[in-house]
Amino acid sequence: MIKQVHSVSITVNNVEQSARFFTDLLDFEQVSDVEVAGDEVEHLMGVFGTRLRVITVALGSEQIELMEFIAPQGRPLPVDSRSNDLWFQHIAIVVSDMEAAYARLREHRVRHVSSGPQTLPDWNPNAGGIKAFYFRDQDQHNLELIWFPEGKGSARWQNGEGLFLGIDHTAIAVSDTTASRAFYENLLGFTLAGQSENYGTEQEHLNMVFGAHLQISGLAASDGGMGVEFLEYLSPRTGRPYPVDSKTNDLWHWQTCLVANDVEAAYATLREHGAALISSGLITLSDDQVGPRRTFLIRDPDGHALRIMEQTD
Repeated sequence: MIKQVHSVSITVNNVEQSARFFTDLLDFEQVSDVEVAGDEVEHLMGVFGTRLRVITVALGSEQIELMEFIAPQGRPLPVDSRSNDLWFQHIAIVVSDMEAAYARLREHRVRHVSSGPQTLPDWNPNAGGIKAFYFRDQDQHNLELIWFPEGKGSARWQNGEGLFLGIDHTAIAVSDTTASRAFYENLLGFTLAGQSENYGTEQEHLNMVFGAHLQISGLAASDGGMGVEFLEYLSPRTGRPYPVDSKTNDLWHWQTCLVANDVEAAYATLREHGAALISSGLITLSDDQVGPRRTFLIRDPDGHALRIMEQTD
């Protein structure tokens, strides 16, 4: 059903500040800046009166959309959010040099989540040697820097130019790996790319969760590109559920944008299997940049938002 992960969208408080964070600090490039409103946008986003300003930024072959609700504004991210709460989502930004990238973040006084960059232990065959670091943007969204040693990750990360290379995956906290795999693999058509079980002091200090013991599953779409990663906390199982009254204008809202081979068939299949709709139906958008595009928003089993859309030329 799903051809590729097109992008990841994040609801932000001030889209100009957010765009500068990614372009000035992390070497993204701005691609577009549009403002949208009207019935179709309201029905897509599930929020009456929606007026959105969206700035798209890109790093390598991947891009993210920063969405500011000019109206109506939503709620801030809970100040006590933790990495095992089920609204957790991040993007993993690949770097060529972890020490230099971390120094760049320190110069700009970026807020830490991790205590510092962590090197995963060699006893872990699938993750050993990988370096990672969690930090926050100005809206308290989680982001990750990740460095892959030779033989780990996609081969394209070994030959990139620059300090910041691209986005390897978006990661989401899940309550049940089996249920999430059934949804993403059986309904959407993702395939399992790899798994690991991570624990120990390095993982605890990466996630800043004492006693963190995770089942991690990486999934890929048929056309490759950015992946989706599941983070199930085997312990501690104290993460809070995704708020049932969440709206797309709340600042904890992320949406993973997926290109479908047949958007009508995707809509019918997901509705048949009881997927929770955010949109009022299959929506046709039209603007000067992308032309007509049929699309809709749903939630996965844990509440994470997915935007399914058709491919345009």
